[in-house]
Amino acid sequence: MQTQFASDALILGGGVAGLTLALTLADRAKVTVVSKAALTEGSSLYAQGGLAAVLNTRADSFDAHIADTLSAGGGLCHRDTVEYVVRQGPEAIRWLIEQGVAFTRERREDGAVGYHLTREGGHSQRRVIHAADATGKALATTLEAKVREHPNIHLFENHLAIDLITRQKLGLPGPDRCLGAYVLDKSDHQVLVLGARFVILATGGASKVYLYTSNPDTSTGDGIAMAWRAGCRVANMEFMQFHPTCLYHPRAKSFLITEALRGEGAKLSLPNGEPFMQEHDPRGELAPRDIVARAIDYEMKRRGLDFVHLDISHQPAAFITTHFPTIYERCRALGYDITREPIPVVPAAHYTCGGIVTDLHAQTDIDALYAIGECAFTGLHGANRLASNSLLECVVFAHAAAQDIGARLPTAPAPATELPAWDESRVTDADEAVVVSHNWDELRRFMWDYVGIVRTTKRLQRAQHRIDLLKEEIREYYSHFRITNDLIELRNLVLVAELIVRCAAARHESRGLHFTRDYPEPDKQLVGRDTLLSPPSFQVAAARASA
Repeated sequence: MQTQFASDALILGGGVAGLTLALTLADRAKVTVVSKAALTEGSSLYAQGGLAAVLNTRADSFDAHIADTLSAGGGLCHRDTVEYVVRQGPEAIRWLIEQGVAFTRERREDGAVGYHLTREGGHSQRRVIHAADATGKALATTLEAKVREHPNIHLFENHLAIDLITRQKLGLPGPDRCLGAYVLDKSDHQVLVLGARFVILATGGASKVYLYTSNPDTSTGDGIAMAWRAGCRVANMEFMQFHPTCLYHPRAKSFLITEALRGEGAKLSLPNGEPFMQEHDPRGELAPRDIVARAIDYEMKRRGLDFVHLDISHQPAAFITTHFPTIYERCRALGYDITREPIPVVPAAHYTCGGIVTDLHAQTDIDALYAIGECAFTGLHGANRLASNSLLECVVFAHAAAQDIGARLPTAPAPATELPAWDESRVTDADEAVVVSHNWDELRRFMWDYVGIVRTTKRLQRAQHRIDLLKEEIREYYSHFRITNDLIELRNLVLVAELIVRCAAARHESRGLHFTRDYPEPDKQLVGRDTLLSPPSFQVAAARASA
């Protein structure tokens, strides 16, 4: 079958990472962007905090930002990656400003107007540049507008990638290489064949594997699952970050309360007004996220609470409404006035620190396949992500990938013009879709109960047992019935769940975001030791090594 659409670069994902790469490449390459929902409707849009970068060199330094990142990462950050990202930070911010991102400004004491920098947990200085409390939205909408008007960028919105197409999967001789992807058109349920010289996964994280999450419905680990099935290694999937403060309300749907509130003085307390963070860490509310989330979880379980309180009402109302307008309006709509009263909050799954193994050029183990953003494991975050390093990572590694792809374009093979069609000759329409919805609910509930903020060996074993049963049910269902959006996502989520459990079971210590009652202390011998998993089909392409 003739490939239905071919390009130089096929980007799967329409968040900040994917859109940054598209814009950086489009002046020299034909680019295709696939977005599983409307463009930008991923986690990037909902990021509130900002981007951490050394912009005030009088008070801050690269060394300080590097030290804060390494400290939060609990001994597992790759120092070369941390130094690279931190030192690229100011240039990444300059690029975003050039694109038109309207970061929040302030008038300083000397009368000059500059960008307002806030401080978040784990940071020793104010270095987080932001657009009020909706930085992700400012980035995503600004980049979206430029992508839509670029003549070299073709968009496939509301399309969901099913699987990658590689030489190895097609049984072709020679070194493995990624050739494209099968993509489901969600409007008519047809499967498209998209070929490309280079394929980039920018598909985001996997927090929807948990019952409670701050992420949108798109965060189903698609890129991680596709890369694993194609033969890529993954690493450190046990380190799932739980954001300490999501609004507790039946109609809030896990609305995130940015860490910047605590950076500006918001205090955590029990519903009776009693503070508790100083009992858990001398840094109190400014401790890293893993410590704050675990403290809240501990207090809730110990006292049988449904939530704790977060209170910033001691700050002037004008300050609150100016710096946190989105949170103020959302809470007000739900009956809470944050200028006058505390709000109920709970932890929720927020960020996937592990992912697809890449190098500093964003290359994976398969030639011509790259991964950027939350789906990638670069070594930046270690055992716990430092607040506001993630959006920075998106921009920095999108530029790194663009530079590498641009250098390889003149000699790269042309996009495949003939790739096999998606085979539906032996499947029928599903007879009982309830199987998918039931398995989806069961998976997310036992992952929350057994593989959440606090784990035990027995809980992990129970989770693995249920995963084994679900995998077989889903495999049989996938083999006999036509694919749907929900089936594709469920197939990916159960695989991601298994990778999380396998990594968690392999780490016999507590470190960063991974806390287990059976091994409550960190093991000094495991400093710098990542949890690497290799699929049965793992190969490092010889062509990539020599490129």
